[in-house]
Amino acid sequence: MVDICADTPPARSSVTSSPAAIGGLRTVSGEAPDGTRLAGRLPGRMALRSLMLLPFLLTAVSGNTAPFFNMTLVHVPEDLELGHQAFQLTAIDLDGDPLTYGIDGAESFYFSVDAQTGNVTLKNSLDREAQAKLTITVRVSDGKNEAVSRKLTVIVDDRNDNAPVFQHLPYEAIVPEDMQPNSIIYTVFANDSDTGNSSKVSYSIEEVIPDNAKNHWLFYILPNGSVVLNGSLDYANNTFYQLKIIAKDGGGLLHNVLTFQQSSTYLSLTIRDLPNLDPRFLNEPYSGSVPENCALGTTVLTVTAMDRDTGVNDEISYSITSASVTFAINATTGTITVSGPLDREQLPSEEVLLEVMAREKHLDIHGRVAQASTLVTVVVTDVNDNKPQFYHCSLPNCNFSTDAQNSFRGSIIEHSSSRLPVSNLSIVTHDPDKGINSNYELYLQGSSASAFTVSPAKITGTGEVQLLVQDPSAVDYEISHVMVVQIVANDMGNPADCCSTATVTIDLIDSNDHIPEFPQSTYNLSVMENSPDGTVIAPNITAYDPDSGVLGQITYQLLPQSIHEIFMVNATTGAVLVKNGSLLDRETRSIYYANLQAKDGGNLVGTTVLEITVLDDNDMTPIVTGSYFISVEEGQNVSTQIQAIDNDEPGNPNSKVGFRILPGPFSNNFTINEITGEMHSKEPLDREALEDERGQMVVTVEVYDHGVPQLSTLVNVTITVGDVNDNAPVFLNQSYEFSVFEDSPGSFVGEVEATDADRTEINSRISFQLQRGSGSSNFLIRSSYLASGHYSGQLSVDPDVSLDYDTLQPKFFSLVVLAENTAADNVGDTANVSVVVHILDVNDEPPTILPASLQDVHVSENGTQQGLVCTLVTSDPDTNHSLVFEELAVACFKGASSAGDVCWDWFVLTPNGSVLVNSSDIDYELCDEVVLTLRAEDLYTEKGNRYSQNETLRILITDVNDNTPVFKPISETFVVVPEISVVDLQVATVTATDADSGRRGAITFSIASVVLVQDNGVSQPFENLFKVVTTAKDDSYVGSIQVASNLDGSLKGQYHVTVEARDGEEPVHVAQTVLTIFTVDQSYRVRLQFVTTVDEVQSNLENIKVALTSATKAGVYVVTIQGLEDTRASQVEAKSVMEAYFVYSNGTALEVNQLSVLIQSDPLILAELVKLGLAVIGPGEVVKPTRAGIPGTNQYNAEGANPMLNLSLDPSHDLGFHEDSLSVASVNSLDENTVNAPEDKNLKAKQGNAQLTGPSDEEALVAALNLKEPTKMAYINTTFTTTDL
Repeated sequence: MVDICADTPPARSSVTSSPAAIGGLRTVSGEAPDGTRLAGRLPGRMALRSLMLLPFLLTAVSGNTAPFFNMTLVHVPEDLELGHQAFQLTAIDLDGDPLTYGIDGAESFYFSVDAQTGNVTLKNSLDREAQAKLTITVRVSDGKNEAVSRKLTVIVDDRNDNAPVFQHLPYEAIVPEDMQPNSIIYTVFANDSDTGNSSKVSYSIEEVIPDNAKNHWLFYILPNGSVVLNGSLDYANNTFYQLKIIAKDGGGLLHNVLTFQQSSTYLSLTIRDLPNLDPRFLNEPYSGSVPENCALGTTVLTVTAMDRDTGVNDEISYSITSASVTFAINATTGTITVSGPLDREQLPSEEVLLEVMAREKHLDIHGRVAQASTLVTVVVTDVNDNKPQFYHCSLPNCNFSTDAQNSFRGSIIEHSSSRLPVSNLSIVTHDPDKGINSNYELYLQGSSASAFTVSPAKITGTGEVQLLVQDPSAVDYEISHVMVVQIVANDMGNPADCCSTATVTIDLIDSNDHIPEFPQSTYNLSVMENSPDGTVIAPNITAYDPDSGVLGQITYQLLPQSIHEIFMVNATTGAVLVKNGSLLDRETRSIYYANLQAKDGGNLVGTTVLEITVLDDNDMTPIVTGSYFISVEEGQNVSTQIQAIDNDEPGNPNSKVGFRILPGPFSNNFTINEITGEMHSKEPLDREALEDERGQMVVTVEVYDHGVPQLSTLVNVTITVGDVNDNAPVFLNQSYEFSVFEDSPGSFVGEVEATDADRTEINSRISFQLQRGSGSSNFLIRSSYLASGHYSGQLSVDPDVSLDYDTLQPKFFSLVVLAENTAADNVGDTANVSVVVHILDVNDEPPTILPASLQDVHVSENGTQQGLVCTLVTSDPDTNHSLVFEELAVACFKGASSAGDVCWDWFVLTPNGSVLVNSSDIDYELCDEVVLTLRAEDLYTEKGNRYSQNETLRILITDVNDNTPVFKPISETFVVVPEISVVDLQVATVTATDADSGRRGAITFSIASVVLVQDNGVSQPFENLFKVVTTAKDDSYVGSIQVASNLDGSLKGQYHVTVEARDGEEPVHVAQTVLTIFTVDQSYRVRLQFVTTVDEVQSNLENIKVALTSATKAGVYVVTIQGLEDTRASQVEAKSVMEAYFVYSNGTALEVNQLSVLIQSDPLILAELVKLGLAVIGPGEVVKPTRAGIPGTNQYNAEGANPMLNLSLDPSHDLGFHEDSLSVASVNSLDENTVNAPEDKNLKAKQGNAQLTGPSDEEALVAALNLKEPTKMAYINTTFTTTDL
């Protein structure tokens, strides 16, 4: 107990140090009267002995105090350069001593400190992403007291030093080729370890491989990283795509410069082929050959088909669909083989057509069989497997399917002339093989074979066979009446079975013995002049001698001898031949006479007269007399006559001359009399019809005779036609249509062309002009020479005229172009043509977004609505346009306030105007209105503004009950003094919000449970101890925790009150939080004795509280003021006593010793309290605590000191702040006892130098509370702030 001298008048305004005036200091229990050791004389911190303070000590309490820090937290940017200042250490020394600073701790290696100035610089580089918070120990010493140290938290501030990093690489996907457009192919994700805008990542596609220019449009990427297909895929075009994707952050400061970081990666897309194509045969057409009679299984050829779906490459099977064929196909390999016997001669055709089907094993994507067919031509080649056979028939009436024959019979007259055939024979040979395999030879065998020969000696396939007399002398009736020969047909290509033999029996006919007699006495023969030597004039003038044997043999001779120079006779046959044809010339001698003598073996002679006439041969060519060159003006006719002669026999066709015009360029322009040679033009001649520049027509006339062979002579008739200007210009087209863009002065419009058929330059010259009419003044035309008689008129817009498509009606001009021929001294005719010039629209008007498509739309939150939100519609008056939409900005609102960028990726505007839901995270509670700023762009704009006006689309988010009530962070520590807590007293408050709207967000509070955790760790539940009253306040609900029944003041510990918040609409959401209410038990009651009466204390109560609060920075809570009769415990005659609690808003409380130290440490306050009558400070009349300590001291102060006192105190006596409690300030049951005294300017002036804790009480409490972050609780934000004391 501390006694304050009772002799000191309570109203004294000054302090004196005179012992005589004030009285002496005495110590209880024999302590020496030494004022400077007053506090040290107490045997224990909670000693109960009374201590009297003499007023003269008020000037002596001035010992040196240790410095202290008033900083708990500093911020340092992570990109701070080495050696630069990080922060400044600042400590306060009330004595003004020079200070020395230092830092310690494992994380102090990042910094170095100037010991004298406290300036801390960066020694090692910082990285927020590696360590966002550092804790170091800062140290300060004044050289007189022990060094003071405390923990300092260094927050490393983020800078944009990290680029987005793609996660889950590599990015690879297999995409079926039939994926629908607007499908999401893949979603990439990049994480940026920075914070704020620097961590917000946007995506773009920079390049598409292969062929970026062609394929870039095929894909686009959404803000959430989803890659969307924008077109159709085709495996046949591309089997693989590689997309280069850029991830870019939102930018942030780096070395004080706004910096954007980005990174890239590749998304590899493999296109999966699907079976959508039929197979295809390779190397068509197919043809092969196989010999007949080949072995079964002989390979003909192999067909090959492939699956055009190369990525699928389905198994293919083969089959032959043709019916009744002797071929088979391997279903797997496609090899065609012979499956039956082949006989070419039995087939309808040697070419066999097979239809082969290729079929894939599996159905295609449409459920159909994928198949294809092809035709295979197989030629069955011939094998020489047949020998020739003999048949008794005459071609072509032979049936070779019947059996062959080998016996024939005929007859012939004896001594018949050589080469005479045996009569009555009908022999045909036939070999059914083909080509060279059907070649065979014929020859004779037998005793009579030499007398005859077989004809022909060789045959291919089928032929008639004759037996000819080869030796007439052998054919002698007198020798044999019958002759037999064998005809052998030998197939030389088939030695194994080569031959067939036919036996021919020949009956000989006998002759009688007579003088040779010619059938005629005179033979009129003729021979063509110039006949070659050996020409037969009369092949068979024979005499007849019926004798047999030698006497019947006849020889022939020509007489006279002179005739032998020109003619000769075959002595045996009597054939008359030309011996020297060069002597036969009709023009020299036209007739010869000779005798033909026949003599038999008995020298009997018979003669006949030969009259040989030399026939005219057409050996003289017609001769043309004169030359033929004619000149004439165009428009006239031509007539002339061709003269010619022929020296062949007059009156003979060989000398008869005819005329004809040979085909040529001008043969149809003339006629000629084929007998007289008179030639005439069919019509007047036209110079313009001639291509020749000289105007010449050359007509070839053939002069011919009528002989055989016909002889002729050619002659050219040349007609030169002079030009006359008789043609008007002619346009190449009947009309012209051109087009030109609007607003293009001087532009070329088009070209008209005209020709003039006149053949001279002066007669074919053309000039063009526009016929005056509507719109003709807008154009110009210029003539140009192209070729002779060919000119063009180049039409263009007048350079001074600008045409406007939008104001022009109609959108074209109808012009008439004139073409005039201007021959010298003679104005020719004029031609005209219609020209239509269409004015083309230039894309020069901006698009317009239709207001009807910008109406507000509603979307439910939480992903309950997906896909299309609405479709924007735009229009453009230009005829040719390509319109796309562009999103310019996204604004997020909650009510009338901005919601930041929380909704920036909720919706996406596609180029076609579709607004799509892009996120399942749409949250009404974060944002209830999204405003898209957008515009339309015309990609085809050529001039002017390509963009529409900026428009906005408002998307209203519809609320659903999807939010649980959320308790706001509790920034107070709740303390209750049971002794002074009455029913309905508010001891704590909770605040909760529900982001839902209306009844969905209405909150009702209730008490779920109350548990008292005593200091000894025992938990005791209570019911109906507290209640809660719910009130609405602005956008939140406040629950007032009130005392529901009397509290037991003897209980020590902390109440754990579980408060439940429930919203107002199904499905109901419930949240809970646990409040810790610390109890201040009676052991912390302090007894203050005053030398003034109860009434005086009560009247000065507010001033007393102000003084006590100024000294302690604690709340003063008065329990009672009463009179005091027994003052034996002290030497002071106290008249009244005030019992009170001194409690800090963080839950700590003061005991009597600490109250004494604080009051003594402030002389001005001590003087003021003495003035107000304070005499003795002692403990309250309660059971004393069993352990020394300061109630409310907690673990946040490592030294066990009360953070409100800045003194080193014993932490053993604790109000129970444990790690699961919240370290916050309080507005609670003690608040009703807090000091709210009116301002006392004089008192504040006195207190100016009495501050224990730096700039403000709040900073002292914040410094204490910020040393440890609170433990997280359900629905409680981990951040908090303290309230003012």
